[in-house]
Amino acid sequence: MVLALGLALLCAAGSAAAQNCNCQQGYCCSKSGYRGTTSAYCDDGCQSGPCTNGGGGGGGSGANVESVVTQSFFNGIKSQAPNSCEGKNFYTRDAFLTAASKYSGFAHGESEVEGKREIAAFFANVAHETGHLCYINEIDGASKNYCSSSTQWPCVRGKNYYGRGPLQLSTNLNYGPAGKDIGFDGLRNPDRPRLASGGGYTRVKLSTGGLG
Repeated sequence: MVLALGLALLCAAGSAAAQNCNCQQGYCCSKSGYRGTTSAYCDDGCQSGPCTNGGGGGGGSGANVESVVTQSFFNGIKSQAPNSCEGKNFYTRDAFLTAASKYSGFAHGESEVEGKREIAAFFANVAHETGHLCYINEIDGASKNYCSSSTQWPCVRGKNYYGRGPLQLSTNLNYGPAGKDIGFDGLRNPDRPRLASGGGYTRVKLSTGGLG
């Protein structure tokens, strides 16, 4: 399950040292592969994050989401789905932009190119999960058991945690923390992701590999 906004998506840095930093939002990955926010991490040799030396593709303001995700871009995805799809009138560009605006780190903090890659990764995942914005709910999802044993995120009797929304959030292990993140009880109200953040865009935090 990829989530974020969630997705487990792409780290900007490609080296092993950068991977050791876990690409955490707001932190610089030093030339030695350590994470921090001071000049020792963000200056000379900085590999990723808000670098002050311009290195590693970091230090930029990222991409302008609204300029990249134009109505034409959005319609280009939806047009690949049949007109009979339930998602045709459910998923909208405005809903996506509203959700994206709540997560300032989405497509920002790196170079413009990295920001565009992050946006592309998000929509590639959405297109795959929903059949180009066709499906809102997982096909035959209600007939499947997605309850995993957990004391922290226990399943609620009578609730089903099948895929819903643009990222097809599934299992109690994802509904619990995702709900906590955006302010609702995901275990007791698993249908909420269909409505949250305008049209189901529950989370747009891609670079850290969070929940969607």
